[in-house]
Amino acid sequence: MATAVKQQRMFIGGEWVDAANGETQPILNPATGEVIAEVPKATAEDVGRAVGAAKKAFQETWFDSTPGERQRALLKLADLVEEHGDEFGRIESENVGKVYSLTMSEEIPVIADNFRFFAGGARTLEGRAAGEYMKGFTSIIRREPIGVAGLIAPWNYPLFMAAWKIGPALAAGNSVVVKPSEWTPLTLLRLAELAAEAEVFPPGVFNVVTGDGVPAGDAIVRHPDVGIVSLTGDVDTGKLITRNSADTLKRVHLELGGKAPVVVFDDADLSSAVEWIQTAGYFNSGQDCTAATRVLAGARVYDSLLSDLVPAVKGMTVGDPFAEDTQMGSVVSREQLERVTGFVDRARERGAQILTGGTARTGDGFFYEPTVVTGIDQDDEIIQREVFGPVVTVQRFEDEEQALAWANGVDYGLAASVWTRDVGRALRMARKLQFGTVWINTHIPLTPEMPHGGYKQSGHGKDMSIYSIEEYTNIKHVMASLD
Repeated sequence: MATAVKQQRMFIGGEWVDAANGETQPILNPATGEVIAEVPKATAEDVGRAVGAAKKAFQETWFDSTPGERQRALLKLADLVEEHGDEFGRIESENVGKVYSLTMSEEIPVIADNFRFFAGGARTLEGRAAGEYMKGFTSIIRREPIGVAGLIAPWNYPLFMAAWKIGPALAAGNSVVVKPSEWTPLTLLRLAELAAEAEVFPPGVFNVVTGDGVPAGDAIVRHPDVGIVSLTGDVDTGKLITRNSADTLKRVHLELGGKAPVVVFDDADLSSAVEWIQTAGYFNSGQDCTAATRVLAGARVYDSLLSDLVPAVKGMTVGDPFAEDTQMGSVVSREQLERVTGFVDRARERGAQILTGGTARTGDGFFYEPTVVTGIDQDDEIIQREVFGPVVTVQRFEDEEQALAWANGVDYGLAASVWTRDVGRALRMARKLQFGTVWINTHIPLTPEMPHGGYKQSGHGKDMSIYSIEEYTNIKHVMASLD
């Protein structure tokens, strides 16, 4: 039986609206290839309406909101996510192709927790002491909201990553215009529906526009009334947004790609390392910027690691995201399936060995077999570029110096992990690895109780910027005469 196609609208200024030109675009279930929804295809005119509504709401209501009011709004948002968690989990799984049970255990509770984290932060903004730095004058440093925040969320964690942007931006007192990926807008639209029904925000504070990166995303970036743009996406998009934002001198917050090394020394707990590589390498079909994609194994442990890892990966259950025994679902789109296939095929042509996987599944949906690749060189494309699929490479290193050089020898700097029983080596590697996050004897641990609270480091270029409320504020120097 065919899936019913749901007609969706955008949320602008507290109202549900169509695109100005009336155009829509289909949203697919990547596990079946079926169309499950139609959403408006926003134009620059639609973005202008949303930014105008956000600016009006900011100037008339939200700028004067108290930290307590913003806290209460975000706590309501957290409650809505928690109360409708099963619905959000099902929508997310259907729209992205990810495993429903893992979405419910690893994502939905953390999204609610993150909103609560930022709700608390609304009342604890960093401040500086007043002082008389010139005779006869008192100086005060104020933190104030920027205004309208343009938030561009990715497709791999549509609600999760949107929450990491929405939470701090609203807590700081900004109004927001959020654009989800053109592939995965459904959970964010549902969040807007629930927030509107519960009257969480004044009209115009929270706006959602749907559509392609061009023109919708580009219009957000270029709009002169948008004061900050936050993007989670690929490196080339980040470069483009940085250039286009320069014309209006807006602030830019980027979290881009990753190519996380997993450095396994000869004294590591091999069973734990293999378990975490399997989990972190193939979670969400490897579509994670911190995924354990690049394993570097010591010479004495290399063969043993492969003898354990390959059958573990080969035995993974891939298929229906809603089946109880499924461990991995589909990739998000046919385009992404072709991208992953291309990387592996080109590596194979260059002499790489595919120890398991290495093929796309035939039939409905966009499935790629979980894959392990060896026999590659450090400068190979599959090492140097982000595949963003269920593909893990394994290299053999001879000593710590080589492991460090290979780990750092990419253009990405998001996350890494080190596996060793030697405390000195672990801390030494953590200091020298040029990545924003370094885990020791684990990789991507996620529970709602962890104090990460949105602290996810930025990707390309080995920099580090956290998702913090301060990121969404301006610093104002107020100087008052005492005469």
